[in-house]
Parts: sequence; C-alpha cells; structure tokens
Amino acid sequence: MWRSDPVFQNRGDAGRRLAAALAKYQGKGAVVLALPRGGVPVGFEVAKALGADLDIILVRKIGAPGHAELGIGAVVDGRNPALVLNEEIIEELEPDPAYIADEEERQLEEIERGRRLYRGDEPPLDVNGRIVILVDDGIATGGTMKAALRGLISSKPSRRIVAAPVASSHALDELARDADEIVSLGELSFAIGAHYLDFAQTGDDEVIRLLEEAKSWRHAASCHGG
Repeated sequence: MWRSDPVFQNRGDAGRRLAAALAKYQGKGAVVLALPRGGVPVGFEVAKALGADLDIILVRKIGAPGHAELGIGAVVDGRNPALVLNEEIIEELEPDPAYIADEEERQLEEIERGRRLYRGDEPPLDVNGRIVILVDDGIATGGTMKAALRGLISSKPSRRIVAAPVASSHALDELARDADEIVSLGELSFAIGAHYLDFAQTGDDEVIRLLEEAKSWRHAASCHGG
C-alpha cells in the first residue's frame, strides 16, 4: 500500500519491503545493481528475496568548469563504461570538449578505484539481455539514477527498472522518460534519512561484505544448477 510518508526501521527493512513489491521478478534471472553505498543494503535484500544476482553500479558526476556542483554529465561504470551528457546544459555552457575528455578520464580513474575497492579483480556482471533493477535507498533529485539508466543502454539489458523505498514526485517524473518501470513505496516528504529510524552511514566494509555474501550464493546456485 502506498504511503505518502513511509518510515523504515533501517535499510534492510526497506529492502525487504521493496522486494515484496518486486515479487513478480522472482526467479526471472534479474540483476540488481545497487548504488553505493546506501543502496547496497537495500539492494542486497531485494536480490536475496528475488534470487537475483547483486552488483554495484558506480556513477561519477562531471561538474561544469568552475562550478563542480553543477553536473553537465556523468560517467557510468559497467562492462561498457558510458559517458552521459546533459545536452541542455552543454548547449548553454558550451564547455571545451578537451575539458569534458579530461574529466571523463579522471572520473574513469575514480570508478576504477571504486571497482578495486568493492570488487577486487572481478569485472562487472554482464547484463546483456537481462532484467536490471537499479536500487538506491531513496531518490531525491534523480540525477544520479538517470545517468545510471542512460549509461546502461549500451549494455543492452532487456528491461531497466528503477526501485527505491522513497522517491520525490519530481524525480519519478524525470526517470519515467528513461525507465521501463519504476517501483517506489512512497513519496519523499523530507530528507531521505527522515524516512528511516536508523539511517547510519553505510561503510565500505559493509558494502564489501554484502557483495561477497551475494557472490557466494550466486556461486552456490550455479553449482546446484550444474
């Protein structure tokens, strides 16, 4: 049932409740891609309930020259890392193409650092032809999620689904243009953390632990299937 102001015990509780809303994808071979770090505990519970694979998707913003907080684009990780530009802002600011190229290279290096931290030497999961469920612990502006959605196009998933415990109506309107489906349990009324009784920061160690646990059940399922 939709509530305008849902409150969750913690990210694990939010993930289990979100998984119930995604139950139709159970056993469908879906891939849950969580946005680090807060999206990982939520995505972990979703993947566990659906019998889905779990991975992270790393997104790095490219800021405007002299105004780093103004995003003119983003670099999205994956088997085929993608540069996603905000064409409206690009047309307005007309940044030097060399600046964009340099920033893209710099953010790819940051993504590589994140990869090594969270995955070690393992490559991103191949999502070609698979249902992809993008998960975060809440969506305020939707900018990062939109970049992730668009960046996934080159990886050719069969379906791109956005899932979050809470999301702003503005973000949902924006994301609806790119997503095949959006699943949210309620509208973001305050800051994301205000919808959680426990919104303690998710640490790198927890992200690594959850990814390792998800990897172990994936390998177990593969062996059982074989």
